[in-house]
Formats: sequence, C-alpha cells, structure tokens
Amino acid sequence: MPLADRLGLLRDPDFRRLFAATATSQLGDRVIFLALPLVAIVALDVGEFEVGLLSAATTAGSLLIGLPAGAWVDRLRKRSVLIHTDLLRAATILAVPLAWWADVLTMWLLLLVALTHGVLTVFFDVAYVSYLPHLVGRARLTEGNAKLASVRSAVSVSGPGLTGPLVGLLGAPVALSASALGMALSALFVGRIRGREAPVAPQPERSLVREISAGLRFVFGHPLLRPIVLADGVFGLFLIMYQAMLLVFLAREIQLGPFGIGAVLSAMGCGGLLGALVARRVLTRIGPGPAIWLAPLLTCPLAALMPLAGPGWSVLVATGGLLTLSLGGVIRLVAQAGVQQSVTPDPMLGRMSATFRFVQWGGMPLGGLLGGATGAWFGATTTLWIGAVGMTLSFLPTFCSALRTTRELPTEQPSASATTVGTAA
Repeated sequence: MPLADRLGLLRDPDFRRLFAATATSQLGDRVIFLALPLVAIVALDVGEFEVGLLSAATTAGSLLIGLPAGAWVDRLRKRSVLIHTDLLRAATILAVPLAWWADVLTMWLLLLVALTHGVLTVFFDVAYVSYLPHLVGRARLTEGNAKLASVRSAVSVSGPGLTGPLVGLLGAPVALSASALGMALSALFVGRIRGREAPVAPQPERSLVREISAGLRFVFGHPLLRPIVLADGVFGLFLIMYQAMLLVFLAREIQLGPFGIGAVLSAMGCGGLLGALVARRVLTRIGPGPAIWLAPLLTCPLAALMPLAGPGWSVLVATGGLLTLSLGGVIRLVAQAGVQQSVTPDPMLGRMSATFRFVQWGGMPLGGLLGGATGAWFGATTTLWIGAVGMTLSFLPTFCSALRTTRELPTEQPSASATTVGTAA
C-alpha cells in the first residue's frame, strides 16, 4: 500500500494537530490514572474505601454536569472548549504537587482535585467527540476514530511505563506535574488548528431544559443508540468497580511496586493499541454492530484471570487477560463511535455525546463506591470477580437489538429530526 494511503488523514495538517493534542492530553490522563490513587495509597496511607471514594470523585462530574454540558457545548465552538478545559485541568492538577511541597496535602484536597478535574473532563470529552465530524467530515469518521484510538492506545502502553518509574523516582505527587504539562501541550496543539467552525447563531429563546430533553429523547428513542448506551452503563459500572480495586490488588495482594504496576498497565495498553490497529479490518469484515456485542462477550471473561493470580508467573497470565480485555474494548469503542456520530445530526452532536457520557460515566461514582465498599467488606479479590462477571454481561442489550446484524454505517447526513437512522444487513 502506498505511504500516502497508509497515512490517510494524517496528511491533513489540522488532523495531525488534533492527533498530537490527543497524544499529549492522553498522556496527562494516564499519569493521573496511576499517580492520583498512588498518592492516596502511598503518601496518605488510606484504606480501600477511601480509594474507591477517590475513584467515585474522579467520575462524579458526569453525574453532576453531564447532561447540561452537552447543551452548553452545542452552543459553543468546540475548539475553544477544548483549549480552555485543557488549561484549567492543568492548573487543577498542579494543586497536588504544590500542596505536597507545602506539606498541606490531605485526602479532602485529593477528592476536590479529582472532582474538579472530572467536571472539566466532561466538557473536554463532549466537545472532543462533537469536534471530529466538523474536522474530518462524516465520510471519514471510521478512519478518524481508529487513528485517534491508536494514539490513545499507544499512550496507554507508554504512559504507565513512563509513569511507574517517574513515580518511583520522584514520588506520586511530583509526578502529577507531568500530567499538567501534557494537558497544557494539548491546548497548544489544538490552538494551532487553522480550520475554524462556523459560529453558532445565538438563539435567545433556547431553553436548556428543552435541549437536554431533546437529547435524551433522541438517544433513548433511537433503535441503534439506545442499546449502546444501556450496554455502556452496565459496562461502566462494573469496570470502575474492577479498576477501583485493581491497583489495591496489585499493590497489596501481588505486592508489586510502582514499576511493576506500570508494567502491568502498559501491557494492558498494548491490547488497546492492537485493537486500534485492527479495528478497521474487524469492522470491515463483520460490521460495526456485531463488533459492538462480540467484543465484550469474547474478551471480558478473561478479566477473571487477575483475581486468580498470585505473586510470580501467574500475574503474567493475568496480565495477558487484561491485554485482551483492552483489545476488545477499543474495537468496541471505535465501532460505537462510528455509529453514534453517523446517525446524529450536527446540531445534536454535543447532546448525544453528553447523554452517552452521563450514562457511561454517571454510574461510575456508584461503581467506585460499590468497589470500595465491596473491597472493604469482602476484599479486593472478590471485587475483581464481580467486576469481570458484570462487564461480560454488558453484551446483552446490544445483542438483543438491531445491532446484532447492523453491518454498515449510514453514509448520508442525518436530518435534525432523524431518530431511526441505521443500516442493517
């Protein structure tokens, strides 16, 4: 295949800038994912419930502001939202190393930082999903989503591998400075995108409540979007339960240090990178619908290998299970993103994205609390078992819908009133 064909959208300077912004922003997120809980575990020596509470605070923004965020983003230029939220997230994260240096770091401050960062991330992610169709056009959404998924997965591989040694050498609080730097660089790259969206015409008579309601009706009334959002709600709930206790399990049951934990998470990221690389081929061969329900059914059961592991070689086998889980997760997300963006009219993109995020992430605070409570009562091992079973069962809503045989994405621009767009074979 000629080099130009392999590069595809990467030949577009604006897409390259978004690609670079995604890499640096995701690197910042990876550092937070590993370093923030380790600050609580190592620097403050908190228990399992407090770790679960921190996970809940990280995702509570979607529950608190998720739906209004979509309506607000639909009124704004997405590029500006991306820049400002990146800068504010960077400033928020810097509060942790500064507080640690001043010897005033507390669990309450970590919870406040996690909550604020989570609220800002809601706006960033809603704008990010809504911005891609404007930047690349609807005909190239699958390619754009796959390429962005590949860089996110590549960072998932390298991020923990870099963060682990960074935490080991500098300590978790100082390592968070790298997260702030990544988000500041992301804002810089997005700011250099030359293409501009058309200004959103002011409509004084617009009602926030009516716009939120319209977004909810659109998503839950659509035969393809409704099962996806229900499945994501189930998956997200049990995933956060699993993740809340994964670091505790690795640190206390397997007795891995920051370097070992970083290696496990890097290996998990390798699965995501592989999934991003093969996603287009899988979608071309079996279609987006089957990919959405087959991915969790085939890969989530392997997450149960981790609670079976102990110190020694068995943790390597369990890590292979996490790698496969990540591979399936990225294939599913690429397939879902294409369906979601293809069937949604431009004026509804922000609210569609916010509705999905509200359901996907809104249940995560509950998952974090359940994970922490289950871990405190029954142990981290039992919590990992529950999470693995729940993630596997998330395939049911999409399997019991038209997505079971949906093999092609819509190719025409949906109208604002479209609510039942889909192509099934």
